[in-house]
Amino acid sequence: MKEILSAIAVLGVMGAAFGGILAVASRVFAVKTDERLPKLVDALPGANCGGCGFAGCQAYAQAVLDGRASVGQCGVGGAASAERMAQILGVEAVEPERRVAMVKCRGKNHLQKGRYEGLHDCRSAMLVAGNGPSACPDGCLGFGTCVTVCKFGAIAVVDGVARVDAEKCTGCMQCVAVCPRRVIVPVSRNADIVVACSNRERGARTREVCEIGCIGCHLCERLCEFDAIHVVENLAVIDYERCVSCGQCAAVCPRRLISDSNLRTDMDVVPPIQR
Repeated sequence: MKEILSAIAVLGVMGAAFGGILAVASRVFAVKTDERLPKLVDALPGANCGGCGFAGCQAYAQAVLDGRASVGQCGVGGAASAERMAQILGVEAVEPERRVAMVKCRGKNHLQKGRYEGLHDCRSAMLVAGNGPSACPDGCLGFGTCVTVCKFGAIAVVDGVARVDAEKCTGCMQCVAVCPRRVIVPVSRNADIVVACSNRERGARTREVCEIGCIGCHLCERLCEFDAIHVVENLAVIDYERCVSCGQCAAVCPRRLISDSNLRTDMDVVPPIQR
């Protein structure tokens, strides 16, 4: 009996000693968390979409605290989240520029290399059909991979081409990440003039595969008084820093692929950004 009590006593002393050591260690090696972190996380919408460039809302909030990111990068939370985060940090709120996704293709009339009967997925079609079944090497495949990843119901396939509803788009750009042909790009929500084409083939080849693709004719470039549009690798590209939304390039485009949201006449000339 004496031996049992002695063993219990020894174990008790050892437990107390180790407990004390652990208590001291927990204080010495404790990782201090900024008390503002949970408040910043609460200020964000919790979508964890990655549109800010970080893995989720928690990672973005931590990056803001560490000085690796700025307030206002959350497209989902918009101005409300930016204002709350600025108040928590004691800095001036900056109105974030809202970006939305744009599909640079209107090729519902582009030709097909053959009939595809595989998985209804753009990435699968690219692998099985050798860069996809469409003859245009850069156009939208229309199988809706972007639709499946959009958490906000902002994308739909219409007439074989993906379309973005800017009112629903939060700018998370998950669709940009999954598009195998890189047809979807981020643009400012305020962009009035857009070039709805991604094809960089020469004009003669473009005419063979698509009725409305850019042929690099340079008419828009020559007409622009503000040097805001240039043909780069056979494709018209807009410099939004110089563009004043005059719409002259859209008016002169023989393929009607440069769209001006201020001059809506029918669905064929409305930009993929729907307001």
